[in-house]
Amino acid sequence: MADDPDARVRIAALHAPACDRCKGDTCAPGPDRVPEPALHRLVSDPDPHVRAMAAELVGRFARSDARAVAALKTSEDNAPSPAVRKKAGWFAPGGTIYGRTLPSWEASGYLEARTQWRTWAVADEHATHE
Repeated sequence: MADDPDARVRIAALHAPACDRCKGDTCAPGPDRVPEPALHRLVSDPDPHVRAMAAELVGRFARSDARAVAALKTSEDNAPSPAVRKKAGWFAPGGTIYGRTLPSWEASGYLEARTQWRTWAVADEHATHE
């Protein structure tokens, strides 16, 4: 279906695994499995609506697959359609949707705070032993 000549069929084929409201978890691809057709459609489909839907599906994998990040960044920077560039930017690292889907401990700055604390603790420990 992802190779159908009708853009509406390609959109539906990309929408099905991307939309949680429409399907629940019944056909969701695993977090380590970016669908190849979605990557291909995001960067090379002639229809901007298909590329926009592909950005949503590929965006689901932006945290687990470097190919997804690369495809989103390429589309954000080079897509001829402003709507596709905008949507790809939302799902790419640093984008609003990417940011909203951060795990709560990551969004809270926990890792940065922990790293700073450890840096200070090590520096303090070295200063105390000198």
